[in-house]
Amino acid sequence: MTKPLVCLLTLAASLAAQGQFYLKNGDRVVFYGDSITDQRLYTTFVESYAVTRFPEMDVAFVHSGWGGDRVSGGGGGLIDTRLSRDVYAYHPTVMTVMLGMNDGSYRTFDQPIFDEFAGGYRHIVTSVKTAVPGIRMTLIEPSPYDDVTRPPTFEGGYNQVLVRYGQFIKDLAARESLDFADLNTYVVAALQKAQALDAAKAPDLIKDRVHPGPGGHLLMAAALLKAWGAPALVSSVEIDGASASGKNSAVTDLTAQNGTLRWKQTDKSLPMPLDFQDAGIALALKSSDFVDTLDREMLRVSGLAAPAYVLSVDGEKIGTFSREELAAGINLAPLPTPMLRQALAVHALTLKHNNLHFACWRQIEIPLENDSLGRVGDTMAAVDALENELIAKQRSAAQPKPHDFVLAPAPQ
Repeated sequence: MTKPLVCLLTLAASLAAQGQFYLKNGDRVVFYGDSITDQRLYTTFVESYAVTRFPEMDVAFVHSGWGGDRVSGGGGGLIDTRLSRDVYAYHPTVMTVMLGMNDGSYRTFDQPIFDEFAGGYRHIVTSVKTAVPGIRMTLIEPSPYDDVTRPPTFEGGYNQVLVRYGQFIKDLAARESLDFADLNTYVVAALQKAQALDAAKAPDLIKDRVHPGPGGHLLMAAALLKAWGAPALVSSVEIDGASASGKNSAVTDLTAQNGTLRWKQTDKSLPMPLDFQDAGIALALKSSDFVDTLDREMLRVSGLAAPAYVLSVDGEKIGTFSREELAAGINLAPLPTPMLRQALAVHALTLKHNNLHFACWRQIEIPLENDSLGRVGDTMAAVDALENELIAKQRSAAQPKPHDFVLAPAPQ
């Protein structure tokens, strides 16, 4: 094993062990890629995770995917045009690159096609490192072509070609002392489990074998977040009799009367904004370890006398739990709490500001760049200002609030 690869693996292990998230206050992240990045789904899941899990952290996100892109560029221009206009212009401190789905040409492995891809990818890395010294780059193994829920179109299947491309990307990241995320292996494993759980719905995770639905993109986001050392903890509260303690949470005003516990709780983070009613999201969660490894909002209560208890937050019934379940700990993150509703409102603003940026970029900046129109600059500045308003609203909406908890014996 080469020394750079050892260093890279050691860094990843250290991040995971220490719970240190890859993104830092003041970072500017550009997501670069083809149509899968252009969908603005795995990227917005990652953004909303960062904003809700670290609400005091100031990180900017820009999505620069373009459908059909290869390492040489595509419909948005040649690669150097794309990098200059869609990456360097934003002065990023962090950049992710996910390319390869189109570069393999959807056929069996072909050495000349691969050599073109490899040369083009090296050019991207060299160009970015030269233009933006000190940038932290995460090279991403392409998300899978679905050969799991449908038969491969040729022997071995196209995803095996992408895996070979991904191995090149991993080796390149090691040689260049860059970071790496595998968005293939984790998603394939989830596809295999989903196929076993529900063969009729499993293909919906990647409906056309290439472009994932929300559930598939959530799995991709999970793989990237894991590579970035994202912590599982939202908050953790433990109550035993008259005492309470919290991690990433403050508990006050704890009282016990007639077997009913009441307290005020203010977490420092929000749960992951997930629509648990969405069939694709639900299947993705059942088929992966997302909740256990990235979304733990724990409540443990011991010393209870009654067999079962009703938990309410801000006067809303959340659920009924046995004494044993509460002693072991329940995860509030997947439950219909006011905290989850707040997080979902944050994610809605994430989508709005990214869609606004996309509209300005693709419908004003590029189509009109050669028309010598005097108002283009002013219009773009106005749209940028509007997007900044949305981002400010998003960050404000992500600030956690105090909530009133009541745990009362369930009626017999």
